[in-house]
Amino acid sequence: MINHRIVFFILCCALAACDRGAPTEQKAAPAVAAPQTATPFTEPAKQAAATIDGKLIHATVAEIASDAYEGRLPGSDGDRKARAWIAGALKQVGFEPGGADGSWEQPFELVGIDSKPPATWTLSGPKGKLDLKVGEDFVAFSGVQNERAELKDAGVVFVGYGIVAPEYGWDDFKGVDLKGKVLLMLNNDPDWDPALFEGNRRLYYGRWTYKYESAARRGAAGAIIIHTDPSAGYPWQVVQSSFSGEQFELPAGDEPRVQVAAWMTAQSAAKLAELGGTTLEALLAAAREKTFQPVPLDVRTSIALQVKLRSTQSANVLGLLKGGDPSLAGQAVVFIAHHDHLGVGEPNPAVDPEDRIYNGAMDNASGVGMVLEVARAFAALPERPKRSVLVAMVGAEEQGLVGSEYFALHPSLARRDLAAGFNLDSGNIHGRTRDIVVIGKGKSSLDELAEQVARFQQREIKPDQFPDKGYFYRSDQFSFARVGVPAIGLDSGTDFLGRDPDWGRKQVEAYTARDYHQPSDELTPEWNFEGMVEDAQFAFWLGLLVANANEPPRWNKGDEFEALRLADQARPGSPASSP
Repeated sequence: MINHRIVFFILCCALAACDRGAPTEQKAAPAVAAPQTATPFTEPAKQAAATIDGKLIHATVAEIASDAYEGRLPGSDGDRKARAWIAGALKQVGFEPGGADGSWEQPFELVGIDSKPPATWTLSGPKGKLDLKVGEDFVAFSGVQNERAELKDAGVVFVGYGIVAPEYGWDDFKGVDLKGKVLLMLNNDPDWDPALFEGNRRLYYGRWTYKYESAARRGAAGAIIIHTDPSAGYPWQVVQSSFSGEQFELPAGDEPRVQVAAWMTAQSAAKLAELGGTTLEALLAAAREKTFQPVPLDVRTSIALQVKLRSTQSANVLGLLKGGDPSLAGQAVVFIAHHDHLGVGEPNPAVDPEDRIYNGAMDNASGVGMVLEVARAFAALPERPKRSVLVAMVGAEEQGLVGSEYFALHPSLARRDLAAGFNLDSGNIHGRTRDIVVIGKGKSSLDELAEQVARFQQREIKPDQFPDKGYFYRSDQFSFARVGVPAIGLDSGTDFLGRDPDWGRKQVEAYTARDYHQPSDELTPEWNFEGMVEDAQFAFWLGLLVANANEPPRWNKGDEFEALRLADQARPGSPASSP
């Protein structure tokens, strides 16, 4: 799950230099201008938006989240069946194939990695041994695409958060040689000071993918992330279900990799610290200081994982509605939803000891249904929008945003002609809300248009309501942002009509605790589709504004992704770089 991320940023910049798509002129004026019509909310557009139908979203969820699709694991029969069904639905609403050579699919190769750790992982020190039980105390998987992954008498070093962030004056490594070591590190990023990093809003530095990348860059043999519910944003059962069994990633390159990647419960980490002659509390206190130095623990360990490898394939499903303006139809507004889930695995005995199918109804059959209805609304317009509309139902998201990452590296249009991306992941199943959440609010000029739509719907725009969970970096909008395309996630509001103010947050927390990445994520009669319809209509209106704007959106000045977009637009040969 980590092979391609270590060089991803470098690859993006390099590919930008060789991208030969049709140039798009950029101007110094405000990046998003109003459409030429007096108001974008015309009667024909309202009629198109009204075609978005909750019964049809329900039908999509009922279809692809049924047991017949066996959880839509990448490369499985259920995955192929879901892709074919989605392509047929896109054709039915009036879209044409959006892939290369007139195909509905953009295939990508995957390597399936099924790691079998031992039942017990033993760590040794002067005070004795610590035996940890697989699943209960730790989860471990291969960081390499080999039939065996192992640590051989490797020393354990605590490295705090495992972060190097020069812009914050933060370096957890201080140049210490860590080759061949096992790095024990904290999840999340420093979150106790609003002036340090971004306070409780998690950045990419806090993601588990960054942790393993960071360890690999320093030549570490292994990496262990300490899990707590608050630092991860989900309970231990999600780690168990998400990181056990077969995992999928793109074929390996020559990037550095750890042999063994692992998670460990905080209780087990505390025992490990004591075995190493200290306490977890002391390590946590030290990690809060910029002066932190890596702490070698007097602990050594060996572990071997037997690994089954196989090659398989999944695909992104792409549909296109061509724009009506000859000068802008080469650009596209992209609507994104992932079609995959976790397949068949272990049951959750606390809910249903017999149910092994991870149906992924809310996550993310609901998003697929919403995007299909957005596509239906665009096709119902009597006049095509100026820019094209591209639907990208991406695969292997649950494996680490693999499908959207592949699309971002190999887009069906030149990257700079992707005007904006709107990601719909896990729809609102509880009814209408007074608000809607923009994951990525404050990062781009898309905020201005979102506010315009919110006023029309008489709703309120809110930022991520759970900033400590780092949702911007956990779903497919991140893959687009990471190559410079302005992108946001549209998420359910939490202020529900007719409910107490904190009711919505409690529903999110209950879903995360019980159903997230569990077999119990299923369609039930209690689902209310009214909020999903209104949110899909919000996405339609926002996409229509971008599709008809004189200029595409831009990142806000100084945003972490701004430089990528500007470099892509200003490379030699583009109008923006010409005298």
